[in-house]
Amino acid sequence: MQTHEIRERFINHYVKAGHAEVPSASLILDDPNLLFVNAGMVPFKPYFLGEQNPPFPNGTATSIQKCVRTLDIEEVGITTRHNTFFQMAGNFSFGQYFKEGAISHAWSLLTDPVDEGGFGLDKDRLWVTVYLDDDEAAQIWHEKIGIPEERIQRLGMADNYWSMGVPGPCGPCSEIYYDRGEEYGEYGGPVVDDTRYIELWNLVFMQNERGKGIGKDDFEIVGPLPKKNIDTGMGVERVACILQGVENVYETDLLAPVIKVAEDLTGATYGRSEQLIKAGDTESADYHAAHTDDIRFRVIADHCRTGLMLILDGVTPGNEGRGYILRRLLRRIIRSARLLGATGVTMEKLMDTVRSTMTPSYPEIADNWERIRAVAVGEETAFLKTLESGTRLFETIAAQVKGSGLTELSGDAAFSLHDTHGFPIDLTVEMAAESGLTVDKEGFDARMAEQKARAKADNRAKKHDHADVAVYRPFVDNHPTVFLGYDSTEAEGSILGIVAGGALVERAGEGQKVQLILDQTPFYAEAGGQLADRGQITGTGGAATVDDVQKTGKKVWLHNVTVTGGEFAVGQRVTATVDHTWRHKARQAHSGTHMIHAALRQVLGPTAVQAGSLNKPGYLRFDFNYGEQLTADQLRRIELIANEAVDADYQVNTIETSLDEAKAMGAMALFGENYGAEVRVVEIGGPFSMELCGGIHVEHSSQIGPVAVLGESSVGSGVRRIEAYSGVDSFRFLSDQHKLSGALASQLRIPSEELPDRVEALTTRLNEAEKRIAQFRTAELSAKVGDYLLQATMVGDIRVVAARVPDGIVAGDLRTLATEAKSRAGSDAGVIFFISSDPESGKVPFIAAATDAAVAAGVKAGDIIKTVAPYVGGRGGGKPAMAQGSGSDAAGIDAAVKAVRDIVADATGAK
Repeated sequence: MQTHEIRERFINHYVKAGHAEVPSASLILDDPNLLFVNAGMVPFKPYFLGEQNPPFPNGTATSIQKCVRTLDIEEVGITTRHNTFFQMAGNFSFGQYFKEGAISHAWSLLTDPVDEGGFGLDKDRLWVTVYLDDDEAAQIWHEKIGIPEERIQRLGMADNYWSMGVPGPCGPCSEIYYDRGEEYGEYGGPVVDDTRYIELWNLVFMQNERGKGIGKDDFEIVGPLPKKNIDTGMGVERVACILQGVENVYETDLLAPVIKVAEDLTGATYGRSEQLIKAGDTESADYHAAHTDDIRFRVIADHCRTGLMLILDGVTPGNEGRGYILRRLLRRIIRSARLLGATGVTMEKLMDTVRSTMTPSYPEIADNWERIRAVAVGEETAFLKTLESGTRLFETIAAQVKGSGLTELSGDAAFSLHDTHGFPIDLTVEMAAESGLTVDKEGFDARMAEQKARAKADNRAKKHDHADVAVYRPFVDNHPTVFLGYDSTEAEGSILGIVAGGALVERAGEGQKVQLILDQTPFYAEAGGQLADRGQITGTGGAATVDDVQKTGKKVWLHNVTVTGGEFAVGQRVTATVDHTWRHKARQAHSGTHMIHAALRQVLGPTAVQAGSLNKPGYLRFDFNYGEQLTADQLRRIELIANEAVDADYQVNTIETSLDEAKAMGAMALFGENYGAEVRVVEIGGPFSMELCGGIHVEHSSQIGPVAVLGESSVGSGVRRIEAYSGVDSFRFLSDQHKLSGALASQLRIPSEELPDRVEALTTRLNEAEKRIAQFRTAELSAKVGDYLLQATMVGDIRVVAARVPDGIVAGDLRTLATEAKSRAGSDAGVIFFISSDPESGKVPFIAAATDAAVAAGVKAGDIIKTVAPYVGGRGGGKPAMAQGSGSDAAGIDAAVKAVRDIVADATGAK
């Protein structure tokens, strides 16, 4: 039975039982506790917590949720049980049925004959576990379902009490296992052998809320949930293994084709280690090599699927957060393929295979294939360059560490690989382990901390975890905010609640910063890249400035205000007034963003897809997926098309319709955004621009005013950013540019239109002049070499030139001097040391060189640099023939020069 049929049977089973079918949510949800959706129940969490009422007619639902868990990345491939991406089929009850209903539904699907819609599993092969004291569940399994008591086993909290690992819903659970047979292990159920007995389904009897804690069993139970609920999770991939009669998920119809393509691309063979095990060979070098190859094949298959699904949901490779996880996955694929023998590019063929296997279940993959392909291939192209140079450097460093008799790679070395060569620390750790080394991770982390202190407070105040959100529950369920901002900028309303310091209060006085919850408001809450409105809230005896507006539960507007006078009280009538100028300029920028997006797609094609945006009064920022830097001509065309659309005075229409109808109309959706059944389409000029958007816009495109593109830049691998001004801010910018070009033209005494050619000609002349100056400077320095050689002294058989050269000679010039002096020394044993200082920067550059004869005599330039560096408060290093460094204390220069002769004497034994 193919995996997509397993999915269909699951959904059909529960839909027939009255459950509402819910599509999989994006892997990216606005949850401060989760990087990715990691369980099937995550999208339903607000209903379990009582933050929102479930919108399902019968209070039940079913879904097959995409999930990603990244804690086990290092384990992927080592065993056949770990996957980063998986599909969790589940059924959910919100206060309707409980234990007996969940157990009965699951049992019938697993054991009903195939021709009746079930999976047809042998009832005698199924075992179950229950929580230690859950007599009720054990009784249902035995008396209602008929499972013998010896096949019902009890386990503790670590195994049979479920939570997400963070504060949220939790409860005891019952797991269903399938006995794969005696050839897989010892008889006795899952408590004896969880390899022979494979877990298929976890039925969670969700009735409590967990608090903070660590691990699976070290947390407090905050209290009961508002209702007793059911959350189940059936592993689609695990059921596929059983129904397809294969050993593990890597042999199912979803991943086996990827491994086959990997074999074709690399010339290696998968599965040799299993063959050797069956032959009794588990100790030979051939077995260990085969086992390592099999791990790499599994890494490729697993990470290709996860990477594609993350890109599908809008993640792009980057250096932080979700982007870092994706980059790490893609780079592990590339490196594994190279180690298996691949010599060319591999990503496109591998990803294309994943497309073929996953599209039957996720048709949207086909619609977004070009974007997915471009992101994956772009990352491979960039990383292959990094891998080549970084691997050579790593091998050199590893050899040096081993040669010194050490077993640990220093934090400094790991940081250099990361900072200079783009080598992720995880890759360094992996390669070190393969070389029999460890990495000083603490030292690396310390260097990273020294490099930059990351700002963390930007959005912290805007996020609400479970401990905070409880205070808003009554409003989310019973008093959702009525938003009037599409039609007005002023409205009267009543204060339903005041929140200060995370708690509800009855009053707020002058000087306090609080959140006001109104029954209705004209204020736009930050969303879709558009910043929240600013303005005032006033009432009898009270006034406040609105500093920000956020949503909670997608239903309640939280007005973050500073009380500037008087007092506010719950129940008070107030007038909420949006700052008209702020709103006008903000909607200009938001509509301008739609103009830029539409123009961008005309110029670059449909693969240039939005990856984020920011709109604030007079300014817009638009991020998009694209692998190349835009040319000046492309930017000019984008700006022209956007302004032509402004000049066309297009009507701006908003249409509220179903999500399916919006997609049929051709409206673009933002990847990673989760839309409800009803959506809002913003249409500007018919086919010119049509997007799903809840923001506030102008009525006609001409109201945007001119759009001035400031430029574009890279904000990560495969992600570019365009910045622009709109409205009067655009005019000011263009006016400043006009004044600047006019002043330059006047100074050069030419018409403004000739400025580009004249500037180019002047730049060319300047570059040529700088080259000539550099040539003269090199010649001048070379001429001075003879003077320094005359100052040489003999230390034993080695001629030593150690001198302080004039201030202002930079490191590059010192290298020229040292290279020339070394060249003139020829085959003689000679050591050269030059040092200078730069009064402007305060730096003290120095360099050492040693001829081959001097190195053979035991004198190494690198040793000289390391020894003299402390005299000038510096550091440095290099090779035996040439090394250099830099310090900051010029007072030690003379001592450093004098020390060189002593160093040579010590190295050679000369007196």
